[in-house]
Amino acid sequence: MNESTFEEMIPLLRQTVRKTLCCFNLSVMEREDITQDVMLRLWQMRYELDNIRSIEAFVIVVARHEALSKLRQRKPEQSADKFNDFMSDSRTPFSDLEAKDDAEWLEQRLKMLPDTQRTILYMRQVERRSADDIARLLGIAPASVSTLLARARRKLLDDIKNRR
Repeated sequence: MNESTFEEMIPLLRQTVRKTLCCFNLSVMEREDITQDVMLRLWQMRYELDNIRSIEAFVIVVARHEALSKLRQRKPEQSADKFNDFMSDSRTPFSDLEAKDDAEWLEQRLKMLPDTQRTILYMRQVERRSADDIARLLGIAPASVSTLLARARRKLLDDIKNRR
């Protein structure tokens, strides 16, 4: 499958993935991550997609597998009402200092990202813009937006894992 045909199919396939994921108990962020992972996998397989009889069915199966995998990775909740536990008077000067340190560390890591990745991450997470909107504003392909966003998130996740 050539790139132009692939790019024409992406909006429909992205919508199919989103519809598939809405029936799972996932956060908006988790659903968006899975959608981006599925789109990235499709991009990597773009030359093999001609051999698949129904690409939509394939995308649905991949999205379901990713969602189930994400749900299996969750840890069982320690408390039935975590929000109330979090909002209780358990704040200490140490926890406040730790939170401030975490925020400063994250801000440094964000500044270390390449400008394009940092801009895309900001537009997506803070401004809540769609990938198509970001692509239009930055003058790049929507597939590039998804790729750069995934790279930025993955880099930050790796940094967080290495920090702990």
